[in-house]
Amino acid sequence: MNTESTLSTFVAVDGDNLAIQDWPLEDGQPMRGVVLLVHGLGEHAGRYDHVARRLNSWGFAVRGPDQYGHGESGGARGGLPTAHRLLDDLADIVDSTRLRMNAKTPLILLGHSMGGLVAARFVSLAMRPVEALVLSSPALDPGLSAFQKLLVSVLPKIAPDLRVGNGLDPSMISHDPAVVAAYRSDKLVHDRISARLARFIADDGPATVALAPNWKVPTLLLYAGADKLVNPAGSRAFAAAAPKQVVTAHCFETLYHEIFNELDAEPVFAALKAWLDARF
Repeated sequence: MNTESTLSTFVAVDGDNLAIQDWPLEDGQPMRGVVLLVHGLGEHAGRYDHVARRLNSWGFAVRGPDQYGHGESGGARGGLPTAHRLLDDLADIVDSTRLRMNAKTPLILLGHSMGGLVAARFVSLAMRPVEALVLSSPALDPGLSAFQKLLVSVLPKIAPDLRVGNGLDPSMISHDPAVVAAYRSDKLVHDRISARLARFIADDGPATVALAPNWKVPTLLLYAGADKLVNPAGSRAFAAAAPKQVVTAHCFETLYHEIFNELDAEPVFAALKAWLDARF
């Protein structure tokens, strides 16, 4: 029997409300660690219920905040008041999560897509210590066209809060038609992105890859070889530059962007479980 997830409100430093979903372990179940899920652009933590349940079954409690401007959290959809707002919010949530945990319990960040970039950048800047990092199709290379690069360099200076369509094609998230249909009908999913948020993704992805040679936090990198939404070249570059004893990388050549939501996601979950089992 699964324990029900709970939704609570976390108040950010500037007073904005952030929604946080918790998937606790059943009473009496030994806890191996806490996984903090960081979702991607335009989506929300609730889309990871099946991932959280799987982690629960392996002995990991899970927390999933809706990032600023996403899901049930406050803020303009796709907006970003300051360049590093998402990183600052994650620092606050890590601090509050640590207060709820036993000091000896490991804290693991698991970030997907833009959330993978946020989690990886957070670790690269050593904003808070974490015991491990898992990246799912991280946005380390946004794969911008020349025109998009021009927009990202100009728009944040003249209209940083201007929000436009993010250009994401829902049919490219997964080969599973049911996943695509659910995404399209999800009222908490949006397609907005501000100029400032686009600039964060464009700048901080390459900046994170540049720091890969000095990586110290044990990291599992899982990415899709057939990704049409994030350029897998960013993950390949990160894996090639990072110390092999610190970063373990798996490319799933035929999968689309949302590797945990694919028709054949079992090899992805198996890789995640094997890596967690070896460390925790």
